[in-house]
Amino acid sequence: MEIKLFDESGRAVTEPNAPGEVFVRSANTFVDYHKAAEKSTASRRGDFLSVGDIAYRDAEGFYYICDRKSDMIISGGMNVYPAEIEAALERHPAVQEVAVFGIPSEEWGEAVHAVVVVQAGQALAPEALMTFARQHLASYKVPRSISFAPELPKTESGKVLKRSLREPFWQGRTRRVG
Repeated sequence: MEIKLFDESGRAVTEPNAPGEVFVRSANTFVDYHKAAEKSTASRRGDFLSVGDIAYRDAEGFYYICDRKSDMIISGGMNVYPAEIEAALERHPAVQEVAVFGIPSEEWGEAVHAVVVVQAGQALAPEALMTFARQHLASYKVPRSISFAPELPKTESGKVLKRSLREPFWQGRTRRVG
């Protein structure tokens, strides 16, 4: 199997530690999406097929998955990877788990929003978590808003259903980005 990273303009990412979309070439990849020719075309770069992940390669050639392309937030023209923000927020001792996603923003296109489940017996104010986030993240990655939930919706396999969390914010919009 061969792996390549491509940036948003379709150029191969060759420098270390720069994120790109993961594409693979292998005898074991599928040929086309069933009844979805446009999706099949969009997921290819020559003989390479996208697996929908964003990754970077370190100086030694090891690959590290950062996030899913479908979860990426575009805020003010910057690519924001929710997994990085989630990892930073989960370091706060009062946070049990968190889901980060983009919500509509007239100014930025999308704004970073976090839904947080607080540890039992703990209290946490949005401002306190934002202050914590500013110590660990670049300013454009700090959530602009935070809400709290008793639990996060999940699939039977335990994956967080971000689309369920995101949907109320995007209802009534004809475009996916504000």
